[in-house]
Amino acid sequence: MNISKTGFTAIFWLCGTLLAFGQRIDLKDLSAFKNPSNSWSLAQNVVADLNTENVLKITKGEGILINQSTAKKAGSDLYTINEYGDVAIELDYLTAKGTNSGIYLQGNYEIQIDDAWGLKNPSSSNNGGIYQRWDDSKPEAEKGFGGVAPRQNASKAPGLWQHIKIIFQAPKFDASGKKTQNAKIISAELNGVLIHENVELFGATRGAAGAEKAKGPLRLQGDHGSVAFRNIQINELSEIPKPNQNGGADPIYIEAASNNMIRSFVDVAPRVRSVHAISVGGPEKVAYSYDLDNGTLLQGWHGDFIDATPMWDGRGNGTSRAMGSVTRFTKKPVLAIAKLAKDQAKWIADTAGTGFRTKGYVMDKQDRPEFKYIINGTNVTDAIKVMENGQGLTREIAVDKPSKDLYFLLATGSDIEEVAKGLYLIDDKSYYIQLADGTAKPVIRDVDGKKEVIVAIGTKLNYTILF
Repeated sequence: MNISKTGFTAIFWLCGTLLAFGQRIDLKDLSAFKNPSNSWSLAQNVVADLNTENVLKITKGEGILINQSTAKKAGSDLYTINEYGDVAIELDYLTAKGTNSGIYLQGNYEIQIDDAWGLKNPSSSNNGGIYQRWDDSKPEAEKGFGGVAPRQNASKAPGLWQHIKIIFQAPKFDASGKKTQNAKIISAELNGVLIHENVELFGATRGAAGAEKAKGPLRLQGDHGSVAFRNIQINELSEIPKPNQNGGADPIYIEAASNNMIRSFVDVAPRVRSVHAISVGGPEKVAYSYDLDNGTLLQGWHGDFIDATPMWDGRGNGTSRAMGSVTRFTKKPVLAIAKLAKDQAKWIADTAGTGFRTKGYVMDKQDRPEFKYIINGTNVTDAIKVMENGQGLTREIAVDKPSKDLYFLLATGSDIEEVAKGLYLIDDKSYYIQLADGTAKPVIRDVDGKKEVIVAIGTKLNYTILF
């Protein structure tokens, strides 16, 4: 194992006492924005095309802010009517394939939005980066300067909702208008990952709306590509939260520059823990956790591998944490395979009566595990592979005794949308499932107010998880 142990600084997120003014933008209309161009509209649903660049398919309605901008018909930027100084901003966004947009704090400091899916080493011009400043008087190679790349690539696939939180400290000026303090990104979290911390902004980034000032609007870039936003929350701050040195142990990080595995407990949801789990990572910067007691794929993530601090510090509690942007595939460990009398029969709650027995795993030619277990007298091989392009996972389920009543639980979630042949969006656009050609038609079922998709295994089941 490659292990590093270093000190770190924690940022405390917002307390109610820090908020002076809060605004959740009501996306029933565009009244919160100045003179929106016709490239901006509202929608009830939006879906990206994974095979075509810069395409968003929308369903008319409200609740989602859409910008559709093309090379032939470029859109324009959108500015809030209200202006802000020190502020906390939290929102969801969704990109089209190959798109480019941005969030400009005070109209002047850009946090980049782009399709960085699967990129190993992001730059300041990639998703979550603080964009460069610009000086046209310098030589061509030196015109762009001062950009800050995100600490790791926490980006998700086009067509999936991404969540960003930013705490911004505005620049300060004296009575004469002279700047006395630079602006700062106190913290920025993308998809649950801290990507910036205490970054001083020595000037406006390229494409700024104007001179730096004490207050300015939130600006959403609309002339570079198609993008969607929702759940826009803006809280003006009466006090900037201060970084606080963590008084506990230094973190213990496990790297995965080459193929790496670690056995630990994994917390799947609040008060839900897998106690017999293994996490697998590698140089593609994609990893996953697997529950050996049920044959369940628990989670996948992009970015760095494992924080083992809670497992190894002091007495420890046995758990490890993913360090990247986590996509949960289940809210509790349940059997991946069940024998059902019909496709509407209730899923088996636990292993009782199934004869389930784990047989561990074997290593393949690429030094990756293939998991093996017995259930209902059938030997199962579960081979999960990281895609070389870093965009997700492939999975092959093989059984030695095919049976028409043997089903596989592909996914559960609040909703499941089939957006193309064999391609499904899962749980409010959290991830995709792509079934291989020739797979039996899956069954989407209503279970306790949620959706569940299952499929007959046959001899072998192949599918891809994109996130």
